[in-house]
Parts: sequence; C-alpha cells; structure tokens
Amino acid sequence: MEDIWRQPWVVDWSQFLLDSYALWLKKELISRQGTSLEQAERLFTCPFVVVSHGLEDDPILNYGNRTALTLWEMDWDQLTHTPSRQTAELVNREERARMLHQAKTKGVIADYRGVRISRSGKRFVVERATVWNIRKPDGTPLGQAATFSTWTFK
Repeated sequence: MEDIWRQPWVVDWSQFLLDSYALWLKKELISRQGTSLEQAERLFTCPFVVVSHGLEDDPILNYGNRTALTLWEMDWDQLTHTPSRQTAELVNREERARMLHQAKTKGVIADYRGVRISRSGKRFVVERATVWNIRKPDGTPLGQAATFSTWTFK
C-alpha cells in the first residue's frame, strides 16, 4: 500500500491537514506548489512525522505519513485501525489527553513534549511537536493532527 497517498480520500484529507495547519500556524507545513495529488505525495514522503485522528469518542488514527509508519512500526492498515491513545503508554495517557484537550480548546499547541511507544514496544520521546485541530473550510471539525521532526529512543 505504498501509494496510499494516491487514494482520492487521502488526497482530500491531506488538503484538510495542510489547510488547517496554515490556518492555525499562519505558515505552510510543506510546499503547496503543484496539484493536490503532488501535495499529498509530498506530505506522505516528507522526512518528519505527520499523523492524525478523527473525532470518535476513542479517536482512531486515520492518517500517518511514511515517517510515522516507520516510527510506530506499522503499515497503513495497522495504523488506521489503532486508537490514537495506544500511541502512548498507559502511564502517559492522562498527560496526552490533557494536551489534546488543550489543543482542541486553543486550536493549536506548539512545543509539545511526550513519550510515545511503537507497535513493538520501543519507547521514544517526542520533542517540539505541534498539534492542531483539523477542520473543513466551513469550520466543521474533523479531528486533530500532530507533526514533529525530533524524537529520541529511550
């Protein structure tokens, strides 16, 4: 499923991610030149993590770029069936929930730091993460996303 970014719904979701990031942070996450398909490929193949989840009561991850898939040691199907909370160890989930609530309230938080865990149990510290709310152009909430480029295995 290497070309998942070509799926029309992933191209659309990529635009929601990118548009919402630009809205909250007043800058672009990646170069927005080219078509929506080219931007979806650029987002999927960029060297930093981009991951998101929806609005379910127990949100399920619905997007992870190649860097996120590698870091969490999952393929697309595994990632997109994983409750977002499971990316953190049980002892870190309360702190993670507080951070997500803060982002939901403010629209965005920057400079987040926290411990996450891969599918095989590898622990890593995320540094300087940005978390933002995803929404449609009309303001309808869609979920939350995170990006970071710095992590250290513990």
